[in-house]
Amino acid sequence: MSKKRVIVIGSGFGGLAVAARLAATGYEVSVFEKLDAPGGRAYTFKIGDFYFDGGPTVITAPPIFDEIFELAAKKREDYVEFIPVNPYYRIFKYDKNYLDYNGDVNFVLKQIEKFNEKDKQGYIKLLELVYPMFKKGFFELSIKPFNSFIDMLSIVPDLVRFGAHRSVYKFVSSLIQDDFLRRCFSFHPLLVGGNPFRASCIYSLIHSLEREWGVFYPKGGIKSLVNAFVKFIEELGGTFYFNSEVEEIIIENKIAKGIRLKNSKTFYADYIVCNSDAPYTYMKLINPKYRSFRNSDIRYKYFTKYSMSLVVIYFAVNKVYKDAQFVHHNIILTKRYKDLIYDIFDGKELPEDFSLYVHRPVYTDPSVCKEGYETFYVLSPVPNLRANIDWEKERTRYRDKILGFLEDNFLPDLRASIVAIDMIDPLYFRDKLNTYLGSGFSIEPNLFQAAYFRPHNLSEDIKNLYFVGAGTHPGAGVPGVLSSAKIVHQLIQKQSRNF
Repeated sequence: MSKKRVIVIGSGFGGLAVAARLAATGYEVSVFEKLDAPGGRAYTFKIGDFYFDGGPTVITAPPIFDEIFELAAKKREDYVEFIPVNPYYRIFKYDKNYLDYNGDVNFVLKQIEKFNEKDKQGYIKLLELVYPMFKKGFFELSIKPFNSFIDMLSIVPDLVRFGAHRSVYKFVSSLIQDDFLRRCFSFHPLLVGGNPFRASCIYSLIHSLEREWGVFYPKGGIKSLVNAFVKFIEELGGTFYFNSEVEEIIIENKIAKGIRLKNSKTFYADYIVCNSDAPYTYMKLINPKYRSFRNSDIRYKYFTKYSMSLVVIYFAVNKVYKDAQFVHHNIILTKRYKDLIYDIFDGKELPEDFSLYVHRPVYTDPSVCKEGYETFYVLSPVPNLRANIDWEKERTRYRDKILGFLEDNFLPDLRASIVAIDMIDPLYFRDKLNTYLGSGFSIEPNLFQAAYFRPHNLSEDIKNLYFVGAGTHPGAGVPGVLSSAKIVHQLIQKQSRNF
């Protein structure tokens, strides 16, 4: 029998993972990417002589990567090396005091002592409570498709048992009393586009996910991990088409048959897998006559909440900040928390203050930059394009304000030391990555937009059409999108056996 053909739209981590899985198990795979190189949100920017990770920088759960390579009797470490990161994060209070966080409970307890010794027992209790969530959520629910309401009903007892109606912040606050520590242990939903005051406490499982295996960085940068996937897929006969934006998914009798590119070329396959943003795909690539209300423009435009967007500034400096307080992953919190989160997710204007994530990869891997230089990226969550912000006007002002803040507080003489700089904002996410409203993580994760209530991994409207990535189940974040790839791989294998 001839191989079943699969077209994958998009080469983010979800697309790369599903392409790798399918190629390793005997499918003929073709990946179509709008950009000129692979990665999607994990695209690598070259600015002058310097390379920058475009998006995700935190790698957890190495076994979910290893499993993919093992499908072809290969070892992941032969393609890319993972370097442990320690501490996992350094979280700065607005007065520059900070908490270092890693997987060593005794170390973290000593950090907690600096702020409120009474919260040590609360932290231990937090770890006890989130571990069952992690075991259920990561090992079972994240790799199970929720294509029917019966699937959703089956997990209701677990949701009740975990008190899933509570937000992450409310859950943490029931155990931790210090205001700063509450922020430190409730920020994790922001890593997947969630609002800590709305995201279900189930998302607290990220604490256990990080503790189970650690936090890692690929030697050479995220591009090394992306390139490892590409090499693996090509070795197995997979093909990549770059600068190849899809204009339409070809459907006949409610069956996905192929794709039409912007240049009018057409390609056909037995299965179509979309790593493209799910709301964008339904609204822009699929004729409305093939869509039910569940996947209609009305649903995605008026009845769906989206994640915040992001401003990310990439810069290289002609010095090494040997005395800098920054480690690899740094989070700087402003005085406001709840009100700033509200402004980011629901406000209509650009807040004047900001909380920041600063990525300093040379702290862990000096090989990512030539000697005597450093590269950074600084990320600021901002409202998506539902807000009334003119980014053509605000872009430079906002960038300079952030750089000034970093120079005044953490990186002396920063602006005079910059030798390469660029940035992205919500318009990049909308225009380059094709995300609706320029959202950074697609659909916002909350209890009523999770599992069955997210766009399904297998389209309920169109046969042989599948979805991986941030906008489908189980959601954003590298472990989430790789789990969606595992789900789709299993669904396609099941469908293939039914022929």
